[in-house]
Amino acid sequence: MSIELDKETRERIVSSIKRYFSECLEQEIGDLKATLLLRFVLQEIGPSIYNTAIYDAQKRLTEAVSEIDGVCFEPEFSFWRS
Repeated sequence: MSIELDKETRERIVSSIKRYFSECLEQEIGDLKATLLLRFVLQEIGPSIYNTAIYDAQKRLTEAVSEIDGVCFEPEFSFWRS
């Protein structure tokens, strides 16, 4: 599964990459190099980040489901105990 970004997000990331190179590395790069770097990151590093996020979400959902009986529970036949 490849990670797809919408056009606006991709443009903002490319702009951020260019700014990072300029301010932190004191190098100017153009749109092409920034786009190629973004493509590399999405293909090479993105899946690791994505998989970790999915694992974290799955873990949290499993924890939430295991706690559901404590959160969503009503005692039965409680009318006569009042």
